[in-house]
Amino acid sequence: MMPELPFDLFDPEAEVDVSERLMPHWFQPGVVTFVTFRTADSIPHEVLLRWYDELREWLRQHGIETKPNAPIPNVESLPAELQSPYRRHRFHKWNDHLDDCHGACHLRKRDLAEIVLNSLRHFDADRYELDCCIVMPNHVHLLAAFHLPTTCRGQSESWLHYTAFRINQRLQQKGEFWQSEPFDHLVRSPEQFLYLRKYIAENGIKARLPPTDYLYWKK
Repeated sequence: MMPELPFDLFDPEAEVDVSERLMPHWFQPGVVTFVTFRTADSIPHEVLLRWYDELREWLRQHGIETKPNAPIPNVESLPAELQSPYRRHRFHKWNDHLDDCHGACHLRKRDLAEIVLNSLRHFDADRYELDCCIVMPNHVHLLAAFHLPTTCRGQSESWLHYTAFRINQRLQQKGEFWQSEPFDHLVRSPEQFLYLRKYIAENGIKARLPPTDYLYWKK
């Protein structure tokens, strides 16, 4: 029996706010959202190209040919029966590359990871409800539901700006710390919520990192 969830789930019949920069961002107030942000050096260009090749190969195996220099198709453009498995494949491949710990991985340092965790918890139960999060060496995952007038995108930009300033100050460096645009996904089902919660809890272990290399928190 599926336990009662502490958050609302995405309602396809309700109004949704969609904004777009490099990627689309969907928002419904009060709906639990899976958010990922990563350091600017976490996915080198050659790793990004490898990820594109992996997606093209998956699509080819499922009867969809793409040109090498063409954009990767959006999930919504695929046949309905392929959307969920493609979304899962894309999610796992992307996060496998993050877990390879490319880049300087400054967030291995506990004092820097705590800057991020403290920022995530600062407005918990006020602007948003934070369920759980993990600060990995080069990226962060969290589950949260946002209260109006706070939006996921607006709050994420606030987290990135504040923590980048504090971390760069501590490292005595300047320049871009985070990749500019986080990934966010409205959770669609109880099963997906529990899967993502478990994924966050086990991320450090599955990446074969010692407990000193990541910082996990759950309400």
